[in-house]
Amino acid sequence: MLDLTYSAPKPKVIAGAKGDWELVIGLEVHAQVATNAKLFSGASTLFGAEPNSNVAFVDAGMPGMLPVINEGCVAQAVRTGLGLKAQINLWSAFDRKNYFYPDLPQGYQISQLYHPIVSEGEVIVEMGPGMARRVRIERIHLEQDAGKSIHDMDPAMSFVDLNRTGVALMEIVSRPDIRGPEEAAAYVGKLRQIMRYLGTCDGNMQNGNLRADVNVSVCRPGDYERYQESQDFSHLGTRCEIKNMNSMRFIQMAIEYEARRQIAIIEDGAKVVQETRLYDVDKGETRSMRSKEEAHDYRYFPDPDLLPLEIEQVWVDGIKESLPELPDAKKARFVLSIGLSEYDASVLTAEAEDAAYFEAVAEGRDGKMAANWVINELFGRLKKDGKGISDCPVSPAQLGGIIDLIAKGDISGKIAKDLFEIVYCEGGDPAQIVETRGMRQVTDTGAIETAVNQIITDNPAQVEKAKANPKLAGWFVGQVMKATGGKANPAMVDELVKAKLGL
Repeated sequence: MLDLTYSAPKPKVIAGAKGDWELVIGLEVHAQVATNAKLFSGASTLFGAEPNSNVAFVDAGMPGMLPVINEGCVAQAVRTGLGLKAQINLWSAFDRKNYFYPDLPQGYQISQLYHPIVSEGEVIVEMGPGMARRVRIERIHLEQDAGKSIHDMDPAMSFVDLNRTGVALMEIVSRPDIRGPEEAAAYVGKLRQIMRYLGTCDGNMQNGNLRADVNVSVCRPGDYERYQESQDFSHLGTRCEIKNMNSMRFIQMAIEYEARRQIAIIEDGAKVVQETRLYDVDKGETRSMRSKEEAHDYRYFPDPDLLPLEIEQVWVDGIKESLPELPDAKKARFVLSIGLSEYDASVLTAEAEDAAYFEAVAEGRDGKMAANWVINELFGRLKKDGKGISDCPVSPAQLGGIIDLIAKGDISGKIAKDLFEIVYCEGGDPAQIVETRGMRQVTDTGAIETAVNQIITDNPAQVEKAKANPKLAGWFVGQVMKATGGKANPAMVDELVKAKLGL
């Protein structure tokens, strides 16, 4: 954190017909572990493969097939926990969750209820200048993903694709610390950013690799504080869970609708029923899916086919030593060491690839100038073309070369923008392009003085106006730059104009 005096943002308040209400939100984020093989089999996790082509005998629930833990998935869960400043449990265990999944051939899901691999972490979610929310992480556990049922390919039949069956998920469960729709979306975004930095989840929400179950309840102002003092959840009201949200915008919309639905029910004298709901994107509303199950409804019991998972502290320490610089630390360094604004640092650290590109450009150069070129010129052009930094046609060395030419006075800012366009579209070495195309800035005092004298001679009326109002001297600078094709050194032009006009 840049400033330890950050204050928590105010909770979202919704005015009901009979008074004000506040939101209380907790999230269960399912993040697909970035590994090439599934949690308990060697089947591929490649997205977009032919239906049912990435299925091992274990995934298909064939008789006698036993699960074998994928060490890479365990390492990724530990890595994520360390990135969230969480406790890594050296002893954890897997349980069977007995619930009818039509796309899980085993008839149960292997998960971790009683002894998760990670517990008690935190995420700092910045909500604006001087405001941040600390969201506590209750646990992270490993579990299998289910397959996909398909109902729209035939009017009389349903199909199943088991490619996702058995893919490793990290379920990241927060405490009910989130107080508004915007905070919920920001929290998911921050988790996504951290995991992408760590390389433990690609965060692709469109492919379902990151999705959230959102638990929403409402309470009267002051009840949340009473909950914090007593840890009595009854102060928070009855919660409803909105399943499988895979869009930041839809998360916000679903929370807003669900909160108002619950408020209307309570103010009408009825009780909110604890249930699982789905968000209908087309109608902009939540609808009931099923009554909310408790843990005992799933009949959890220790999986008899898997021994408890025991890991060594030295192994955990090795993973910790390999962690990259995470976004909060990187942002703080950009602000404190390079002198960037918090906003610019936030933009540049949004993605690890963006930050790496910027640092390569800024190395040995003016950091603020490098940030200005990366954010305004490069990112602006990439956004216009619908590209990301991985598709960028300008290398850090090329952009750095343009900045070097500006710093040496070889080109002006205007010429630099023209040069950037050439490099972006055609490639090439910036210094060579400047030489071969005659783009070098004119610094010959005599040539610039000749152009200044000519403009002054041709515009006597404008000269009198400028002498009466020195601010109008800029007009002469603009005319000289135009006459020299933008190649004259602007600082020299400005100095000569003022000298000739006696300003």
